[in-house]
Amino acid sequence: MSKKSTPQRKSQGAQQHTAARTASRTAGSTAGRAASHMSDAQKSEHIRSVVLKAGEDLRARHPWLKHQDAIGATIMAVSLLGMVASGWAYVEGLIAWWVCVPVTAIFASFIHELEHDLIHQMYFRAKPWANSLMLALGWVARASTVNPFVRRKLHLHHHKVSGTESDLEERGITNGTPWGLRRLLMLGDNMLAVALRPNEMRRATAKFIKAQKPANRQEALRLAAEQTMSYMPIGQLYYALFHGWVVLHAVMWAAPLLGVDIPWPQWMPSVMDALDVFGVVYALPCLLRTFCLHFISSNMHYYGDVEARNAMQQCQVLNPWWLMPMQLFCFNFGSTHAIHHFAVKEPFYVRQWNAKIAHQVMREMGVRFNDFGTFKRANRFRLQTA
Repeated sequence: MSKKSTPQRKSQGAQQHTAARTASRTAGSTAGRAASHMSDAQKSEHIRSVVLKAGEDLRARHPWLKHQDAIGATIMAVSLLGMVASGWAYVEGLIAWWVCVPVTAIFASFIHELEHDLIHQMYFRAKPWANSLMLALGWVARASTVNPFVRRKLHLHHHKVSGTESDLEERGITNGTPWGLRRLLMLGDNMLAVALRPNEMRRATAKFIKAQKPANRQEALRLAAEQTMSYMPIGQLYYALFHGWVVLHAVMWAAPLLGVDIPWPQWMPSVMDALDVFGVVYALPCLLRTFCLHFISSNMHYYGDVEARNAMQQCQVLNPWWLMPMQLFCFNFGSTHAIHHFAVKEPFYVRQWNAKIAHQVMREMGVRFNDFGTFKRANRFRLQTA
């Protein structure tokens, strides 16, 4: 019996696996046919219900996930400690700069996901002071970004009108800008993203302000001032130090090549040493994380030809294997962020956990996966431009 039972069990297992795959394909085919008779609003609601049900089932199996505030605070604490430990290890000579930069950037990417969830009040909703404290800590850890209290208004507006002209948040990170060297330079530096296209950003800001429906001119001016000051104070300080560091190194490198002898003051070596530490433990991780996140986000969101509030047209799932190095520094954003547009209140770690289920229903409903034509179309939704 033992000699025959093993092959029989293997055969039965293979048959069950084949039957399961066949059932899955049949279910997918049936869902696909059903989707063809559904409106985009119905498709979005179906995806939302499946994703939320998967989240409920996950919390039923793992009750600890219900302690969302504690989870968020723990992730923030571990991420901040990880960034500090990585920087300390570099300063003490325990790790090289090329280890410190990616390790710190990974911890910073967790904080970005936390900030995004905090904007939607997924943590400490009943304690606004704690929510605000976490937002402030997240900004200090990643000063290259816009003030999170200003970003909250930008981001909530983004969900209403994602992909349209007044979506200032995505326009700010190059979404909808034709591909070329200019866009590549703007991806990691938010100040360059404004300086290299001032008229475009001025128009986008004006459309955003108009979309807020200000009650009077004073309200419109207040909104304009808010956007103008959106990086003050620590964001402006960060970019002043970062750009100063880059320019000084460029001058010090170029001067000998050009035969120029610059009489640097005696204190300059100490300043450069301090700036080098700042560059490795803070600026370069910010640059790496920002570049990867903005590359992924600006290309998985669509711009133009998009109906307001139509989640089916707002995003694609962008997760080819060759983008994994970038996904590493933005917590797999291209694969899981589109899920958020359908089920807004699911935290980032639950979206990641249930991504397989979400992707299946999204694919069945017609959400695009790996639409690489977006690069050629400057992120327009229509597959063919007139």
